[in-house]
Amino acid sequence: MKKINIFFVLLILCNINLIALELSGTVISDNEKIITSRYMGYIKNVYANEGDFVKKGDILYEIDSSSIDSKRKEAELNLQIQENNLDDLEINYQRYKRLYEKDLVPKYDLEQLELKRKNIKNMISIAKAKLNEVKYQYRYLKIKAPNDGLIIRKNIKSGELAMPNAPAMILSDLNSLKIRTDVNENNLSNISIGQEVDIIIESINLKSQGKITSIIPNMQSMTHSFIIKISFDKKDKNIYPGMYSKISIKLDKNE
Repeated sequence: MKKINIFFVLLILCNINLIALELSGTVISDNEKIITSRYMGYIKNVYANEGDFVKKGDILYEIDSSSIDSKRKEAELNLQIQENNLDDLEINYQRYKRLYEKDLVPKYDLEQLELKRKNIKNMISIAKAKLNEVKYQYRYLKIKAPNDGLIIRKNIKSGELAMPNAPAMILSDLNSLKIRTDVNENNLSNISIGQEVDIIIESINLKSQGKITSIIPNMQSMTHSFIIKISFDKKDKNIYPGMYSKISIKLDKNE
């Protein structure tokens, strides 16, 4: 009987020495991507909306090809002109070559034709490279999802002008969810990377465990706080960025 009483006394003493730091946090994706266009053009079709789940490689939206079509036609015309010039010059060059072999024209005239022939061949190479460059742009007219995820923001509509590097959509990776919270610098001495914490997301009745993965200075805060990110066990629950969570970090009073 005395042994049992001693056990409970020790258990109570241990619990007295333990306190918890209670924090509120928000679920975030640690892999959010801002989807943008590389080239300017009018949006032809939008295939994804806010709240849609997409797979890697799915087409999110498509830009009209009119501006690139005109560049391609211009590049093709320039290439055709240079190739025609070479064909015409080649006939003249071969004729001069035969005449030179019979010593009927000076070497200088033949060398001039050879130089012009070389220049036109170089221009053909440049024209082909330009045409390939224009054709390569077509692959960027269909903007695709870089990974599986949830569209959490859409800033575009069909018929609008897509601007290079302007945010069109935000794609959130639901396989990289974490909880973000702020911690006052006075509590940093009791917190460390790898420390285990308790997580509660009341809206989906989730009670789980997490682990502190990073501690980041909050450069925009005037409250001398730090951002911590916590990985956690989702337990097959449907969890989305923006969900409210409670965090409990056990601390030792003696520390």
